[in-house]
Amino acid sequence: MMPSISDQAFATIDSHTLKQWLHDGREIALLDVREHGQYGESHLFYAAPVPYSRIEVDIVRLAPRRDVRVVVYDNGGLDDTAARAARALAALGYTQVHGLAGGIAQWQQDGYAAFAGVNVPSKTFGELAEEVFHTPRIGARELAARQQRGDDLIVLDGRPYAEYQKMSIPGGVCCPNGELALRAHTLAKNPKTTIVVNCAGRTRSIIGAQTLINLGVPNPVYALENGTQGWYLEDLQLDHGARRRYDDHIDQAAVPALAARSAQLAERHGVPYVNADTVQAWLSDAARSTFLCDVRSANEHAQGSLPGAQHTPGGQLIQATDQYLAVRGARIVVFDDEGVRAPVVASWLRQMGWDATVLKEGVKASLTHPVAQVSTPALTNLSDAGLAAVLADGAQLIDIRPSMQYRASHIAGARWGVRPRLDQLNLDTTRPVILLAEDEALAAWAAGDLRASGVKDIKVNTGTPDSWTEHAIALESTPAEPADSDCIDYLFFVHDRHDGNKAAARQYLAWETNLVKQIDERERAAYRFPAHG
Repeated sequence: MMPSISDQAFATIDSHTLKQWLHDGREIALLDVREHGQYGESHLFYAAPVPYSRIEVDIVRLAPRRDVRVVVYDNGGLDDTAARAARALAALGYTQVHGLAGGIAQWQQDGYAAFAGVNVPSKTFGELAEEVFHTPRIGARELAARQQRGDDLIVLDGRPYAEYQKMSIPGGVCCPNGELALRAHTLAKNPKTTIVVNCAGRTRSIIGAQTLINLGVPNPVYALENGTQGWYLEDLQLDHGARRRYDDHIDQAAVPALAARSAQLAERHGVPYVNADTVQAWLSDAARSTFLCDVRSANEHAQGSLPGAQHTPGGQLIQATDQYLAVRGARIVVFDDEGVRAPVVASWLRQMGWDATVLKEGVKASLTHPVAQVSTPALTNLSDAGLAAVLADGAQLIDIRPSMQYRASHIAGARWGVRPRLDQLNLDTTRPVILLAEDEALAAWAAGDLRASGVKDIKVNTGTPDSWTEHAIALESTPAEPADSDCIDYLFFVHDRHDGNKAAARQYLAWETNLVKQIDERERAAYRFPAHG
């Protein structure tokens, strides 16, 4: 039996080997184990963000097969985050974990590109799709003029409802991209009604509009150029808190024709349909990763889904694939309950280079999917009342909530910490430590690191500023503390592009449109657009 990473030298590979592995056709999970802000500033093209602070909580969902080939990386140099992550993965039973020698710094020194932002493969795909399909687009000024004239048009917002409510085009209706194939005909009943699809920026506008065009809807269809940001940059007023959304009711009489239309689209893009027996065999295949993806709405998923399936609303699965699965080369099995949405999602995933199939029986399939879950270590959860009592006894408070939440409001005297840097806090190991956390599981894993450094008495409190106030616990705000340089969990990259900063919005849009110029030939070739364009 091979020794685990925890009792042998940390196995590493060089940049050139990793580059070959990423394109050799075998499964690989490339994990950026730095915190979210560090990842967003600069990361490898195919890297999935799996911060060390969350690795035990997220890894089984993102890479369930314990013997999948894994590569972890950090900044390089004195950064030991990748080694810590490798030990954590080994402790969970992952057997093929490697580190990138020299981290991202060495990767760049060896001549390979690094990318800012998030969901980079998906956003690059959106830009390429616009090039390939020549997706029609409409500018903000022209759309506003048409609205003012009272033209027959409808604006469909392709984002999830929570995003839509933050800011939207006046009159726009929330209809997430994954729902368009099933619901657009009910929102634009007249085939002459112009449909404009928007998002916050570019990707979902493009993919949403092109989805309707690919399905052959008779309506004129446009993507709103640069989305809500483009609207704002033209000094046009956005709505905030809008509540217009599609009707949850499904017109069952229309489903057969809609399903036939989606099936034709799937056939044009080589999407296979597979039955439950085939999928069951795949789930039992120890040599290959298979992800079950429920592309229906959140309400439908909450009413019941297949065992082991993730809720991956269709538009978001295309927009942010790396947030749902981290294994490049894995199988993706998508399903719904009516056969309209899943084939459309699969058609896009296959063009993105994924081995995507549609489950014929949908949510009605009979499957078993035993996934070895991770047992969270035990940690005593202290009530707010209990917290108030121990404060007087000299307990040390370490707030591991997101840094921006700490800045906004935290318990007076609490120090902020992020898991990979807890050992830099110089704690008194003889005194109790209370971790203040949003998620008890995250605190439980962080507590293990503290115990390894000698702290013995550790508890967690999962209260909020409101609940702390109710128990007369004093709070304070520190807008500049921790310093920006310490907030490695927060992505400052054009973070205020939706909050009145036009320079940030322009910077973001320039970044997005420039992605295609940054990828190399092998990365571009991994996408599989139809030969006819």
